[in-house]
Amino acid sequence: MTYTFLQHYWWLIVSLLAAILVFLLFVQGGNSLLFLLGKNDEERKLMVNSTGRKWEFTFTTLVTFGGAFFASFPLFYSTSFGGAYWLWMIILFTFVLQAVSYEFQSKAGNLLGKSTYRWFLVVNGFVGPILLGGAVATFFTGSNFTVNRDLLTSAMPVISGWANASHGLDALLNGWNVVFGVAVLCLAQVLGILYFINNIDYPTLIARARKQLVVYTTLFLVFFLAFMGRIWLGSGYAVDPVTQQINMEPYKYLTNLFAMPWVSFAFVIGVGLVLFGIGRTLLKPSFTHGIWFSGAGTVLTVLSLLLTAGYNGTAYYPSTADLQSSLTIANSSSSEFTLRVMFYVSLLVPFVLAYIFYAWRSIDRKQITADELERDAAY
Repeated sequence: MTYTFLQHYWWLIVSLLAAILVFLLFVQGGNSLLFLLGKNDEERKLMVNSTGRKWEFTFTTLVTFGGAFFASFPLFYSTSFGGAYWLWMIILFTFVLQAVSYEFQSKAGNLLGKSTYRWFLVVNGFVGPILLGGAVATFFTGSNFTVNRDLLTSAMPVISGWANASHGLDALLNGWNVVFGVAVLCLAQVLGILYFINNIDYPTLIARARKQLVVYTTLFLVFFLAFMGRIWLGSGYAVDPVTQQINMEPYKYLTNLFAMPWVSFAFVIGVGLVLFGIGRTLLKPSFTHGIWFSGAGTVLTVLSLLLTAGYNGTAYYPSTADLQSSLTIANSSSSEFTLRVMFYVSLLVPFVLAYIFYAWRSIDRKQITADELERDAAY
């Protein structure tokens, strides 16, 4: 295992965690539709309890993703999480708001009332995916930071900093970041609808969800294809293999796809699975397993995009303030010793995934019904 192998390995792991996180945003997507799909308290109660059984998976994956990035690529963590902290703090605040909402909305004597806590879920449902999508988009569009490695010799080295006072909120001023953020939101809403169809036994609610599936699928395709066109036809941030200088290269991300056929294959299969899960659900009323096809497709698609952003001599976190400050998997990773030790720890991941799969299947062994919520404790 060479140092280069370990760096590429950990970019793969971080990218996979990010891809799983985007899939698990179906919780946020479902919550954003709480008052659109749910026309009465019983329907909203079913929706909240459906997503309420899975929100911990999303929150835990978000924390794990941040921890893995910190351990494997600490310079990114200090630059983005430290410099763009307003963006990340808003994201974390909305997820904390979600946790509070699930915990307290059905508590006797809560001060704000059940409806207010449910609106908190809606806020998290919209803000979380849009901001996370915008943050991921900066891997292609760039962020406004500088890195000065000469400061490593100082007594208190702070080598990276944000180049303006917005501390990350300027990402929302880039229209393409917003486009991708909306695409992620629409995808989360599509996945949320597919999960409701799979998880809830309530014919009128599910019929309404199937109709809305067409709307949000159309919106997702419009915004997603627009962003893909932007990055494929635009210039990317290429790293010279000899000098390590970073330069703008036309069609860089499209070139990366052709240079890595296995990534291209995963991308095509991923998009195909997303569309198959949606199409099969729309064309066959009795089909309820679309979430699994579209969910697996989401993971493959996002994984492919992030590998395109980091592999094949590409700066995965470009700087718009100073091109040479851009971060690559080579100049921002932990030491070889750290990555090697973490590699052996990562061999336990399949066992963790197996437990999650077992727990998921145990929770979702049968669909949620209104009668079940009357008998059992619910949100």
